[in-house]
Amino acid sequence: MAKILLVDDAAFMRKVIKDTLTKNGYTDLYEAVDGADAVEKFSEINPDLVIMDITMPNMDGLEALKAMRAKNSSANIVMCSAMGQEAMVIEAIQSGAKDFIVKPFKSDRIMKTVTSIVGAP
Repeated sequence: MAKILLVDDAAFMRKVIKDTLTKNGYTDLYEAVDGADAVEKFSEINPDLVIMDITMPNMDGLEALKAMRAKNSSANIVMCSAMGQEAMVIEAIQSGAKDFIVKPFKSDRIMKTVTSIVGAP
């Protein structure tokens, strides 16, 4: 069973993604409220996939992405953001993100990305 870490400062967004994954059979889910929390939890649980917002307090998603990739260069990290700005997408991909999902997203977009990276539950 794939361990998935959901990172977003908005509890509502974590719930939307968690509900989508749970409905589709993924149950080993963890949550973090910002980049600093995410990096700490990443080290503790060693998730198979991280789905992370970019704009967050304390440490943004791009900083957290770089910190996670420094700990594990093969980490599977997918970035999410309402700001589909080209420069941010390019920086995330260049920093090692596997994919980039623009909010608001449809649940099938999340599922397609998750199954392509970690397989079916």
